[in-house]
Amino acid sequence: MRAVFPGRFQPFHYGHLEVVKWILSRWDEVVILVGSAAESHTLVNPFTAGERVEMIHESLKWGGIDARKYTIVPLLENLESLTWISLVREITPSFDAIIAGNPLVKEVSKAWGIKVEAPPPFRRDVWNSTNVRRKMLKGEEDWRELVPPPVVRIIEEIKGPIRIREIAQSDRS
Repeated sequence: MRAVFPGRFQPFHYGHLEVVKWILSRWDEVVILVGSAAESHTLVNPFTAGERVEMIHESLKWGGIDARKYTIVPLLENLESLTWISLVREITPSFDAIIAGNPLVKEVSKAWGIKVEAPPPFRRDVWNSTNVRRKMLKGEEDWRELVPPPVVRIIEEIKGPIRIREIAQSDRS
């Protein structure tokens, strides 16, 4: 039994890690679908697909998750598109369910006859990518408490907070 977990993971945080653990407590494997892979260097999507794949892989390794239990697949299509599910079926191994809270993803998946389950929120009020990016933008150092240590390392290596602030400045011009 395999489930697909779609998201943008901008960046991967503790809530995402908890969802992966929850999925693996219910299914044998998870396909982590990194959406909007063609987009980067914007306020909503500041990190590249490669950076996000590395964040996810390193976080799962750090979290003790067996690499045989997951596959990470970048999807160039935006997860908000009504046609994305057909692409998902083309680029992923077969799967039994999609794990998503996004209303459009749930609606499109159900329309295709795919079982959909919403994960528990896992402190969603704190652990969410928008919150992490906002803290970086404002120069608040406590963003590091919201993401696994490997994500902190990767973001610091690529100067992620500086990137986000520079993007914000260029968007105001």
